Amino acid sequence: MSNTPHELAQEFPDKVEMIRQLKQTDAHFARLADEYHEINRIVHRAETNVEPMEDLAEGALRKKRAVLKDEIWAILSKT
Repeated sequence: MSNTPHELAQEFPDKVEMIRQLKQTDAHFARLADEYHEINRIVHRAETNVEPMEDLAEGALRKKRAVLKDEIWAILSKT
């Protein structure tokens, strides 16, 4: 099993427990985390040429991942 970079636990290692709790108790946070996870997997598969895609499409997904990460951090930093 390969390591997928940019997982939330790697991005916010000191917030792992908070992420777990919020995913169980906050539907909005859970949706953000799920969407981040899905986009991150797609980007990783494109980067490793498992499922290559156009550069523009990959770039758009990277931007969306960054926006989601910022949104997730905003929630994590408030609690």
